[in-house]
Amino acid sequence: MAPILEVCRLKKKFGGLDILKDVNVEIEEGDFLVLVGPSGCGKSTLLNCIAGLEPVSGGTISIDGRDMNDVPPKDRDIAMVFQSYALYPTMSVAKNITFGMKVRGVDSHTQQSKLEKVAAQLQIEELLARRPAQLSGGQRQRVAMGRALVRDPKLFLFDEPLSNLDAKLRVEMRNEIKKLHQTLGASMVYVTHDQIEAMTLATKIVVMREGVVQQIGTPNEIYLTPANLFVADFMGSPAMNLLDANVHKNGSATELHIERPHGAPLVLRDVTIPDLPEKVVVGIRPEDITEKMDRDRKNTHVASCMIDVVEPAGADTFVLLNLSSKEVTARLKAETEVQPGQEMEFAFNMDKVSYFDIDSGKRIN
Repeated sequence: MAPILEVCRLKKKFGGLDILKDVNVEIEEGDFLVLVGPSGCGKSTLLNCIAGLEPVSGGTISIDGRDMNDVPPKDRDIAMVFQSYALYPTMSVAKNITFGMKVRGVDSHTQQSKLEKVAAQLQIEELLARRPAQLSGGQRQRVAMGRALVRDPKLFLFDEPLSNLDAKLRVEMRNEIKKLHQTLGASMVYVTHDQIEAMTLATKIVVMREGVVQQIGTPNEIYLTPANLFVADFMGSPAMNLLDANVHKNGSATELHIERPHGAPLVLRDVTIPDLPEKVVVGIRPEDITEKMDRDRKNTHVASCMIDVVEPAGADTFVLLNLSSKEVTARLKAETEVQPGQEMEFAFNMDKVSYFDIDSGKRIN
C-alpha cells in the first residue's frame, strides 16, 4: 500500500538561495506528521510545496500514490488551516464553512448535513449565524478547522494554527486537534516552531534546520535518542544538558571528566558504554539528574554539585548547577528544600545519557 504522502529528494530555491535541500519524508494513512524547527528552517515552505502553493525546484511530491508536481492546489484533495484563519469577513460562520462545497457544486442537502456534523464535532452550533468579527480567536480557529473538515480530504495541512492564541487557549485547541485526529483517523501534516506542540500531537516528527531534515521519528525516539546536538538541544523543555567531557577507561567502567570552573573535575562513571573517543559531548536530560535518594540503580552515579539558582515550578523544582562553563539543569521533586549556594549530592542516571561526537555533533550511542 502506497504512503498517503511521499516527499522524495525535494528541493526548493528562491533565487540562488537553497531553502529545502534534498528533503525525504513519507507518512502512512492516519499518521499525524509534525514539521518542527526554528524560524527560517523551511518547514512552512515544505508545507506550501505539499499544498501546491509553491512550485518545487526538484524532486517529487506524491499524495496517495499520485504525482502532484504539476497538479494545481484545488485538485490535490487537501484541506489547509492557516495561522491567520483566512475567513471571509462578510460571510456568516455557516457560509464560511460551506462556501468551498458550494463552489465545487455540492448539493445543498449535503452541504447542510456536513455543516451540522462538523458544527457538532467542534461545538460551534451557536456560532453559525455570526460573522468572524464577532468571534474570539479560539472560535475563529474552530471555524477555520470546520471549513477544512467538511472537505473530507485525503490530507489535512495545518500551518502554525495556534500561534495567534494565548497560552491557555493553545492548550485547549491542541487537545481539540488531538481528539479530532483520534476520532477521524485522518492523515495530518502540521507545522510548528513549538516543540511541546510537536511532542504532544505527533505520531511522527520531522525536525528541520536550514532546509535540511535532522531527524525523523516518533516523539519518544526524538526525545530519548536525538540524532545530533541540534535535535538534543532543540527538543525538550528544559533542553537537554550538553557537556564537553574527557574520556578515561578505568577497568570495566568508562569515566567522564567534566571540567568545573572551580575545583576538581566532575567525574561520572558509566559501566555500560563500551568504547568512546577521547573527547565527547555528554547529553543528559534534567529529569535524569535528581536527588540522591531517588536513585538506586546499578548505572547511577552520585556526585556533589553546587546549586546556583532554584526555580520552583509547581509540580517540580528546577535547580541550575554550575558545571563545565555551562549551567546544568536538574529536576527535583517539588517538596525538596534547597537553597542557592548549597552543596548537594545528585544522582546521574547514566542509562539515559546520550553521547555525541565533539566534531560532527552526531550521536555515538
